[in-house]
Amino acid sequence: MTEQQIIAVAGATGAQGGGAARAILADPEHRFTVRALTRDPESAAAKALVELGAEVVRADFYDEPSVLAALEGVYGAFFVTNFWAHGSAEKELEEIGVLARSAKAAGVQHVVWSTLEDTRVLLPIDDARMPVLQGSYNVPHFDAKAEGNEIFAAAEVPTTYLNTTFFYQGFLQDLAPRRGEDGVLTLALPFEDGKLLAGVDVNDIGRTALAILSAGDAHIGETIGLAGDHLTGAQYAEHLAEVIGEPVRFQSVPYDVFRELPMPVAEEIANMFQYYGDFDAEFTGARDLDRLRQLNPQLKDFKTWTRENADALRAA
Repeated sequence: MTEQQIIAVAGATGAQGGGAARAILADPEHRFTVRALTRDPESAAAKALVELGAEVVRADFYDEPSVLAALEGVYGAFFVTNFWAHGSAEKELEEIGVLARSAKAAGVQHVVWSTLEDTRVLLPIDDARMPVLQGSYNVPHFDAKAEGNEIFAAAEVPTTYLNTTFFYQGFLQDLAPRRGEDGVLTLALPFEDGKLLAGVDVNDIGRTALAILSAGDAHIGETIGLAGDHLTGAQYAEHLAEVIGEPVRFQSVPYDVFRELPMPVAEEIANMFQYYGDFDAEFTGARDLDRLRQLNPQLKDFKTWTRENADALRAA
């Protein structure tokens, strides 16, 4: 029997990393084992992964030797960084540097890097339509990850760049429909009527990463844009209404109005949605749903996801 190769999963107790770890562990072909990287191996989430069959090891992105040690002997890796843990592009780039250097030193043969587009390619920061954030970014959590692509390339790490997008899970959290003053459930987003917003089940990131890693070196060096559906705001609202059991209307919130909301990330989120909207043809067009379903046949469209999460959506 051939010994299973090890896949290291960064951020394994988070949404993306956890999804990747579970996808690999649930693979009916048992092609890989999981080495789950986490700062706290004693956490409940880490222990749950052990129960599923993962090896859990401590790795702190601000302790480079711990990351290098965690990557020794692995074949491949799924890497993701959590910008929202600190909100700093500078810190995210520091973390990415640690991951890239450690992967190179450990001889990792294939990294799937969960990343995003650099918004400045289509929208230079001297364009006045949105405020510049953190000195040189339109959308820091996009642009820093895109800068990270160059870090992996410069380190000569064999990498597949997996461009993600808006998570359906947002509708279970801050972006869930809320009842308006007239009593009607309202999906209020800083997004223009008629524009297409690419969305994805966060768990499909892991399932797609597994498909990429299972293909050997076929996708090394490629950029793959990921989505599970392309819908307008009104279409998202229609699907939500179907499972919630009452009408949900879509309300387009002007970007500048959203930027003024009393929340720490209002500018960042408004800039992100404006990028989605202003460049929907380019952003959505880079996510070929037919090709993606060939790669990951389990890829969920939004209607399927809402039906599977109907109880949670009604409770949100």
